[in-house]
Amino acid sequence: NWLGGSFAWIWLLIVMIPLYWIVITSFKTQANYFGTNPLAPPSDLTFENYQLVVENDFVRYFANSAVVTIGAVIPATVISFMAAYAIVRGVGNRFLKGVNALFLLGLAIPLQAVIIPVYLIIIRLQMYDTLAAIILPSIAFAIPLSVLVLSNFIRDVPKELFESMRMDGATEWGTLWRLAFPLTRPALVTVVIYNGLGIWNGFLLPLVLTQSPDQRTIPLALASFQGQFGVNIPAIAASVVLTTVPIVLL
Repeated sequence: NWLGGSFAWIWLLIVMIPLYWIVITSFKTQANYFGTNPLAPPSDLTFENYQLVVENDFVRYFANSAVVTIGAVIPATVISFMAAYAIVRGVGNRFLKGVNALFLLGLAIPLQAVIIPVYLIIIRLQMYDTLAAIILPSIAFAIPLSVLVLSNFIRDVPKELFESMRMDGATEWGTLWRLAFPLTRPALVTVVIYNGLGIWNGFLLPLVLTQSPDQRTIPLALASFQGQFGVNIPAIAASVVLTTVPIVLL
């Protein structure tokens, strides 16, 4: 499909232009940025923008985002995987059927609609202005979609394999980790990446559930950088590059 392939390459170039602009801008001085073509490579390469960003507690914000993302993605994935396995293997169980319906109901409730109840719960638990206040709701809102994706994937595993494991004397726990886990790795990777992207870029929960600068995550830090370095566009570009690198690696 030469027509489709040509449009795909054109779209790739269109997407790469802003990424290219952000990267080259992060290595420019302010004078170089305002005095040259925005798409021209830096004539005076400098790392001062990255140094400026790092000196303004960017490492702390980066660590906070890493703790929140890892602390939410791993439990959400493990819980969702075990729940999906139980739902698929427990067909006909009324309790598990109700649990599955509860998870599906969670897909219909956006975070913005329940941010006030979540805030009140965190206040009652005396967890306000902590990273745990961000991690727990992130886990809760990551589980419904993860269960849906993983349960649909586990249903595609041939039932004969489960029966063979049972005839060999394997327990449900052993079947879960020795059979279902290896065969659902593509779905697990999909869930990890999707949830990781959403939690890493999350803005509303850190904004509402934290207050002190020590608990800021990267999205909040970027907002503060835009205010603190409102006229220093290269510094803002450097902070965006540092924020994007982990997502690209993931």
